Amino acid sequence: MTSEITLFVNPTAGRGRGAHAAQPAARAFRDAGFTVRTVLGESSDDALRRAREAVEDGTGALVAVGGDGMVSLALQAVAGTGTPLGVIPVGTGNDFARCLGLPVRDPAAAGRAAVEALEGGGGRTIDLGLVEQRAAAPEKASRGAGGGPAGGPGHRWFGTVLASGFDSRVNDRGNRMRLPAGRFTYDLAILAELAAFRPVPYRLTFDDGAETRIEATLVAVGNGTSYGGGMRICADALLDDGLLDVTVVGDCSRTELIKVFPRVYRGTHLDHPKVTVHRVRSLTMDAPGITGYADGEPLGPLPLAVRCVPGALRVLAPEAPPQAPR
Repeated sequence: MTSEITLFVNPTAGRGRGAHAAQPAARAFRDAGFTVRTVLGESSDDALRRAREAVEDGTGALVAVGGDGMVSLALQAVAGTGTPLGVIPVGTGNDFARCLGLPVRDPAAAGRAAVEALEGGGGRTIDLGLVEQRAAAPEKASRGAGGGPAGGPGHRWFGTVLASGFDSRVNDRGNRMRLPAGRFTYDLAILAELAAFRPVPYRLTFDDGAETRIEATLVAVGNGTSYGGGMRICADALLDDGLLDVTVVGDCSRTELIKVFPRVYRGTHLDHPKVTVHRVRSLTMDAPGITGYADGEPLGPLPLAVRCVPGALRVLAPEAPPQAPR
């Protein structure tokens, strides 16, 4: 493996923390004998192009410095390539890093953790989700999430959760608000969406099986456990089991949703009678007027086809502790 490491930096992440975080992270790599280069970009497209060039040139690792949005961009460059991904989490949510047990908002510690993983065998292998936006009619889009080249045009990788329904509508509304991004904006968007909330008619197909129609509050597809800065919507999801956890919150009233929603932070919502969990290799999902978000980034309107790609990513993180049988 080459001794060159590429820092993939979002200088605006975490209200400016990204620019400062690159320095202690780079120092951790240099102290361990690695050569460090830094990749920025004039736009997300330009940054992704530069990251892909670094991977093609044989960098020893691509290390994303920022939040989940930066990690999402980095995944598009490294997934399926064998190049390991490091994460220096200094964003607002940092859910991908939380799922991996990495130090959050401590760039020096996160840098040292990445170095230890590199020196100890190159980190661990995890699964990723792969999404394809379907333009075909829904009845033709219910044949599972296989087909098409992994990561090719029209596909997007994700590491944590794909959100749809109430939670994606909150994201839509929050993105339209003329307020600084952050927890306050998100909470206001939740209150506004609650006032206008109606259950959504979904069409779901799991593992190429029979189509299921359900009125649901939301459907979340988890490769990892959390989104939104620690909301454990898919609390039992594992990053390396070859499966996606699909959390379906059924037809709840506003009052019931207000009661259940706080439980998401502890993951205790999964035993609520309106919540069901499916573990699948692939699914298709469709619902009118709903946008999908993966790792907090908009994918576009449903229908979407989703599949788990086992072992798609090498990540610079500690090995996961043994899991009890589920």
